[in-house]
Amino acid sequence: MLKPLSKYFLPLFSGIILFSTISCKHEPETLPDPEIPIDTITTGIPCNPDTSYFQNDVLPILISSCAMSGCHDAASAQDGVVLISYQTVMTTGDVRPGNPGNSEIYEKITDNDPEDRMPPPPMQALSPDQIEVIRKWIAQGAKNNRCDSRCDTTLFTYSGVILPIIDNYCKGCHSGATPSGNVNLDSYAAVRTAAESGRLYGSVAHLTGYSPMPQGGKLSDCNITQIRKWIENGTPND
Repeated sequence: MLKPLSKYFLPLFSGIILFSTISCKHEPETLPDPEIPIDTITTGIPCNPDTSYFQNDVLPILISSCAMSGCHDAASAQDGVVLISYQTVMTTGDVRPGNPGNSEIYEKITDNDPEDRMPPPPMQALSPDQIEVIRKWIAQGAKNNRCDSRCDTTLFTYSGVILPIIDNYCKGCHSGATPSGNVNLDSYAAVRTAAESGRLYGSVAHLTGYSPMPQGGKLSDCNITQIRKWIENGTPND
């Protein structure tokens, strides 16, 4: 990490000032700090654990697992369906607010036929928890809602923090038989390998020389800090 420069003013004689600058030191074992987290919002709508929020919960799943090249991004728009924003989800995904069973998007993610299921093989199907997030969101009216979650950078366990980030933002592209970029993140060992190689942090922090991830956006500064701290802590399976 590059330590900030500090300047000290040393008055000499009458009004003559000399500037002394401390030289930069590089500590290669410490990863670069992203900007100070800005998502620890003190005002706004607090998150209700019984509510499924489109911006916080649903959209990250759709972007990671569905809105990719060849499927449902803006350029591909397979079957005319684009899943990159609330507007495109509602206008092309045949969402019936209050009625998950008659919503095509829900039918697709729960279809038992591999040829009709979304995401299609060889990609992994959505997890039961992810399916429930989408079902609950539709059942609760399919609103364009969000909440101000209090992301805590002092928390960075693998099971409680890192794995949910990977599941919702990364695993859609980086799992199955043909993972994007040949980077598979469907197990702790695979995530640890990506972390220890520098590729995980380099991508989520959008560092020069790495492919920026997730596609079409960026994790919050708080989430990036949590990943950095977990890596600096030795990537434990905690």
